[in-house]
Amino acid sequence: MRNVKISAVGAWVPPRVLTNADLEKMVDTTNEWILERTGIRERHIADPEIATSDMALNAARIALEERGTTAEDVDAIILCTVTPDHMFPSTACIVQHKLGAKHAWGFDLVAACSSFVYGLTTAAHLVGSGSHKKVLVIGSDTMSRIIDYKDRSTCVLFGDGAGAFLIEPGEEGGPGFIGFRNELDGSGGEALRMPAGGSRMPPSHETIDKRLHFVHQEGQAVFKFAVRRMGEISSELLAAHNLKPSDVKLMIPHQANRRIILACADRLGIPHDKVLINIERYGNTTSGTIPIATREAIDTGRLEKGDLVLFAAVGAGFTVGANLWRWAI
Repeated sequence: MRNVKISAVGAWVPPRVLTNADLEKMVDTTNEWILERTGIRERHIADPEIATSDMALNAARIALEERGTTAEDVDAIILCTVTPDHMFPSTACIVQHKLGAKHAWGFDLVAACSSFVYGLTTAAHLVGSGSHKKVLVIGSDTMSRIIDYKDRSTCVLFGDGAGAFLIEPGEEGGPGFIGFRNELDGSGGEALRMPAGGSRMPPSHETIDKRLHFVHQEGQAVFKFAVRRMGEISSELLAAHNLKPSDVKLMIPHQANRRIILACADRLGIPHDKVLINIERYGNTTSGTIPIATREAIDTGRLEKGDLVLFAAVGAGFTVGANLWRWAI
């Protein structure tokens, strides 16, 4: 494989903010309880006219502008989401058309909170094989559309947002993609899911009345699996490339819960000051969390050219993924 690099990063969140104080008026919860359990103070919520494709489009445009390239140069679009605009056509099709990426093919990738890491793995191999020169990986989710705001255990967790990476060939011997480790554990499928809306349980008056078109979560099961497996898969990936946790300049994990992130870092042996956490201001934006956090890392000087960066995530399914990159920007 030829060397592959991340050449640009874009992020976009809707302007409307939903604070913990707002949620106190909606459900039986408190700011203190939310902060203690999750680390979240506020999250961004899309207005009714904003869909997943709109946020994805904004993030993609920012990334392309940063790189100084045009949509016509893009060869493929991998749109990572669990909240597509429609069951079909794919959200990738909508973004491709609105973006003006006339020469790109693409598809939606569904792996819940691990979607963006899976997308990075896929894009790295498309470019690394020599078949593609520019691949956009976009993570975009409008989670507010599938959250039950009567369920205090889930409605405090999620926000809306999008981010995009542009993946290109890197200089031979230069910084870029190092490796990946992805896996599935389908035995955890019942712990985090949206029960209705698919072929197993099509929409009906009954499914709507039972509120089955919203996220349902067994919090303890998800917490335990995420802490254990996100740390383990990261350790396995580092070891496979003869690297140690101390070699990592910055870990950018999926932003599901502050306690999960810190517990994972402790198990892995990475100091907290080498872990990017921004869940306080965004909540869990699902496939958008890693690119949004990466944009923040760049803007605050926490990620610089040559740094070893570790991306890691666990999502519904269960899905698990980790990527190692030597930062090239």
